[in-house]
Amino acid sequence: MSAKRGLQEAGGLFPIEAPRASPGATPGAEGHRARMRKKLIEAGPSALLDHELIEMVLFLALPRRDTKPVARLLLARFGSFAGALSATTAELRAVEGLGEAGIAALRTVQAAALRLGEAVVKSQPVLSDSASLAAYLTAAMARERTEHFRVLFLDVKNRLIADEVMGRGTVDHAPAYPREVVRRALELHASALILAHNHPSGDPAPSQADASMTRDIKAAAAALGITLHDHLIMGRGAPLSMREHGLL
Repeated sequence: MSAKRGLQEAGGLFPIEAPRASPGATPGAEGHRARMRKKLIEAGPSALLDHELIEMVLFLALPRRDTKPVARLLLARFGSFAGALSATTAELRAVEGLGEAGIAALRTVQAAALRLGEAVVKSQPVLSDSASLAAYLTAAMARERTEHFRVLFLDVKNRLIADEVMGRGTVDHAPAYPREVVRRALELHASALILAHNHPSGDPAPSQADASMTRDIKAAAAALGITLHDHLIMGRGAPLSMREHGLL
């Protein structure tokens, strides 16, 4: 018998300890977490269902809790992983067991997804990758409960300079002021614009007010040599392009 083994058996300098579970978590929950981590790392995010992705996010915020019941509550209430991420803070606070730490975890993932999408859009001329632009704007706007009006300011090579929300409104209206859009474009030395707003109803069909506002901004921008490339309306599914529909 080695000296080290003798000390172990005697409870000496090298005690052997069993792995410790997180306080308050059952052994079954710990095993479930380990399996989920392995699945995520080895098979990638696509191998996880929506409720499993939510569980993984909540693992980090609620280390002493079995997060499966909370994940299932979120999925039942908001319908999907994306729906849970885009829920309002008030809606999330109404979910039993989530708490501020859980809300912060969901908000962190939402922010990370938007930053990633924005980085992809910024990496190349915006007009050369309409799919990435649509994906980014969908993530940023499509699930908002009220209308948001935003402007993408582009340089001479149609690369993104800035993406700014310039109006927040009601369920069927967001203020948009041509003078403010053009003023901001001049401040940023932008050469072109893409407008975008969402329809909380899910129907992206443009209203008469949408068409009129777009024409006003186009005219104000053109007077100063700034091009309006498009106005995208976000609803369910793919964005509606006013240029493609002959409305610009």
